[in-house]
Amino acid sequence: MISNKFNLLFILIIVSLFFTECKNEKEKKTLLFVGSFTDKKPGKGIYVYDFDDNSGKTELKSVVSDYRNTSFLKLSSNGKYLYSVVDSQMKKNGRVAAFKVDAVDAKIELLNIRDCGGLNPAHLEIDSSGSYLINSNYSDGSLSMFKINSDGSLAENSQVMQFKDSSIIKSRQKSSHIHSASFSPDEKYVFAHDLGADKIRRFNVLVENSSASLQNQKEIKTKLGSGPRHFSFHPNGNFGYLVNELSGKINAYSYTNGNLEFIADYPSYQQKQEIYRTADIHISPDGKFLYASNRGPKEDSISIFSINKINGTLSLVNHQSTGGEHPRNFAIHPSGKFLIVANMFSNAIVIFRRDEITGKLTKLANKISVRNPSSIQIRTY
Repeated sequence: MISNKFNLLFILIIVSLFFTECKNEKEKKTLLFVGSFTDKKPGKGIYVYDFDDNSGKTELKSVVSDYRNTSFLKLSSNGKYLYSVVDSQMKKNGRVAAFKVDAVDAKIELLNIRDCGGLNPAHLEIDSSGSYLINSNYSDGSLSMFKINSDGSLAENSQVMQFKDSSIIKSRQKSSHIHSASFSPDEKYVFAHDLGADKIRRFNVLVENSSASLQNQKEIKTKLGSGPRHFSFHPNGNFGYLVNELSGKINAYSYTNGNLEFIADYPSYQQKQEIYRTADIHISPDGKFLYASNRGPKEDSISIFSINKINGTLSLVNHQSTGGEHPRNFAIHPSGKFLIVANMFSNAIVIFRRDEITGKLTKLANKISVRNPSSIQIRTY
């Protein structure tokens, strides 16, 4: 009798755990965040969508429209907070806004806004602990650093550095233009990518008394006229890849203890262009494939490369039309099953299903109409 009761109790516990696990799986949801330019052909601001992890379909849940030119977004690594540039491409100093994410109701709530210390904020980067935010100001070539408070809000910027440099393309490189910054895999270094000077600027991250600063700059030169824009480290931490806007090429580097060693460069465009506008770069979660976006003028595409995990070299897989104009930004679903592209000039976000074996993309019928979409973040909660 005791044995039967024990067996029954054991079965009930197993069944209970099974249904609890099923409930937890069912309650998982993925949110898609879209930033936009609010002037010219104006977007409304920041859009939040439910994203169906099976079909790739979306449903608009909320919009924040109180701030101008929320053109670049960045989620904290835990997904609890969303940060956005504000007042980009304006004649006055830009700002950075911090929002708390309500994943249940698919909305965001403003925590605070801080002056970013420069003109035209273009990119945000956050360390994995969610303690520090790096902001890149394009127009005046400056970099600013913020401490993130425990509630996700931003403290005043603790450091602003401006760079004065130039390179050979006078229409784009009369002065420094910091387009983005990246933490190294071990987060001991920050690399800032200066489109106007054809340089990657490396800094040591110095942490003292729970505050951080960037010190001991080292310059890593790229080919003249290349225009460094965005950078992505490989998940294995051994390689890094730089997308060059002005040359339309991707640089591959090996990475060891703060040092980037050039391996090779690869054309991102399928055909030669009079003007190159390569924009964004991401690596698949499994580290097998690299993707980069090309913004016309004759080719709006995603270039797809396979990655040799031993030596970091790239091999072209193919080019996929983005189904729209000017793919400024894109994101890969956390599962690796989808790639979502913001086609800014055609006011549309196009969703692709990604083949995890070949790396190739298949365009889905799901398209989101958004004015001036310029940045995408996606997270499963």
